[in-house]
Formats: sequence, structure tokens, C-alpha cells
Amino acid sequence: MSLEWLLSAVIIAVCSPTFGHFESVRPLWTRVARWLAYLAVTGVLGASVGRPWTLVWVVGWPTAGLVFHFIWCLRNGIHPVTSEPRDRYEQLRNARRGSSASVGAAASGDGLSD
Repeated sequence: MSLEWLLSAVIIAVCSPTFGHFESVRPLWTRVARWLAYLAVTGVLGASVGRPWTLVWVVGWPTAGLVFHFIWCLRNGIHPVTSEPRDRYEQLRNARRGSSASVGAAASGDGLSD
């Protein structure tokens, strides 16, 4: 099972610093919990169903996330690598959390927030 753990460690080591600055709106505990859940599923799969399915998980889950990310960004007019325009990216991230009305009113300067 060492190959699965090595691939998981490499994915975490590469993805965390590379894409972590885009996750500035999420609390640290949710970012850490997501990686811990990824490792927990890796361990459970390795112990129960074996290497082939564990490798499908280790490589497939991040790949599926990457494909979803590219499709979502392109549909919403955002560059999938640089997240430009950054204000549009932040607006969509906040809208997903249900706070778009307050962010939009405050950013538009329409006087409603005074």
C-alpha cells in the first residue's frame, strides 16, 4: 500500500501550496479536514478493496475535481488557472455561500448599506 500513500502525499504536497491561495475564503479547519478525509478514504480503501480501487480513488478523485473546476470556471467566465477576473471569482464564491446580496449591495455603492 506504499504506492497509494506516496501518490496521496505527492498530490497533497503539490496541490496545497499550488492552489491553497484560492481557498482564502474557507477556514483552515475545513481545508485540513478535507485532506484528512481524503487520506482516511485512501486508508479504508487500501485495507478493504485493495490497490486497484485505491489507485482509482487516489488519482481519480483529484482528476474529477480538476475537470469539474475547469468546466465550472469556463462556464462562469473565469480563467481556470489564474482565477481572473479575481472580483468575479470572489463574487461567485460568496454567492455559493449565500452572501451575494450583502456583498453585491456593499460593493455597488448604491447607498443601501449606509
